[in-house]
Amino acid sequence: MTDDRDIIIKAEGLTLIFGKRKKEALELLNRGYSKTDILKKTRCTIGVNKASFEIKKGEIFVIMGLSGSGKSSLIRCLNRLNEPTDGKVYFKDHNITRETNKQLLHTRRTEMSMVFQKFGLLPHRTILENAAFGLEIRGETREQREEKARIALKTVGLEGYEEQYPRELSGGMQQRVGLARALANDTDVLLMDEAFSALDPLIKSDMQDELLQIQNKLHKTIVFITHDLNEAMKVGDRIAIMKDGVIEQIGTAETILTSPATDYVEAFVERVDRKTIITAETLLFKHPTTVKLGKIGPKGVLHKMREAGLNVLPVVDNLDKFLGYVWLEDMIDLEKRKVQSIESALYSEVPSVLKSYTVEEMLPLITGHHYPLAVVDEEDGRLLGLVTQTSLIIESTRYSKTEMNELIDNANDL
Repeated sequence: MTDDRDIIIKAEGLTLIFGKRKKEALELLNRGYSKTDILKKTRCTIGVNKASFEIKKGEIFVIMGLSGSGKSSLIRCLNRLNEPTDGKVYFKDHNITRETNKQLLHTRRTEMSMVFQKFGLLPHRTILENAAFGLEIRGETREQREEKARIALKTVGLEGYEEQYPRELSGGMQQRVGLARALANDTDVLLMDEAFSALDPLIKSDMQDELLQIQNKLHKTIVFITHDLNEAMKVGDRIAIMKDGVIEQIGTAETILTSPATDYVEAFVERVDRKTIITAETLLFKHPTTVKLGKIGPKGVLHKMREAGLNVLPVVDNLDKFLGYVWLEDMIDLEKRKVQSIESALYSEVPSVLKSYTVEEMLPLITGHHYPLAVVDEEDGRLLGLVTQTSLIIESTRYSKTEMNELIDNANDL
């Protein structure tokens, strides 16, 4: 359960209706009428339909959906650029939907910064002046705002460009200025509305990487809007998928891929390259049969193999640290020769992985081998479980036929 102290934004029944007969439309919505029926009866459009969610401090929370899904309408309700028709938005300990204009202005200037799809730079001002613009509006001295703006520009990789003008920068660099302006304000929350969607694919990918690097340093709370599922999967700690103003599902990329909540979500994510998202933690086979080095001989290992129906078993020490594998044929040989220790037959030069390893990272480790991958604890090397080669092959369906055949030839179903 999430500690309430970890929640920085909370929405309850957030609803946004466009049109003149909002009250009537809201009554119909509360009575269960559909978006289409409400449009016919009132000529009002349901932009956001009773959205409820919590955003944790320091996470990148992605809201995504196709055009018209309500994602941009929703993010603009969080700082009341769109006035919610119904529902509540809490920021920390106060209700934004009840703030006066003066209080709301303070919230926007000091607690929530916004980065738009269109960079919104002032063409007659230098890059430094653009980055410092929010601080100027806030009333800070020139010395204070320029110092903060320089730090922000350095953070986004634009040190040395302070005296240039927007027209002298590429589209990607201009977007970095927009991000620097938001960072210079040093607010707790960044609202990013399709911030990278206007960029070329390569520049867009670079900006995504840049954002993740900045996040690793600053640990901001970021609400990120996109229509690009791959972008959402790459940058989001959690993702909310929207359709027709309704939040269909909220979860990590891995959860959404492995357990889609609705048919729409399942269809939405079916084309995602799963091998870059699914991790060892999801494929992990817990509590495998193990052999403790020094505690058992070849005869005992053969008994375990017979019971488990396996011809290879992982070996651990007294603290369950993974040491390697032993094989059936080697145990038979040792038993025939009356050797009591299994240490001479231990295959220790084998790879192990962490829970965070993706299928894409694990696949090269099984090529040409006939053992599962041991998943170990990052701190002490304890064996947490195994990922079988069969599991990896099933999750790698986007590999070419030649690559798949090679993997299948080398696989050992454990």
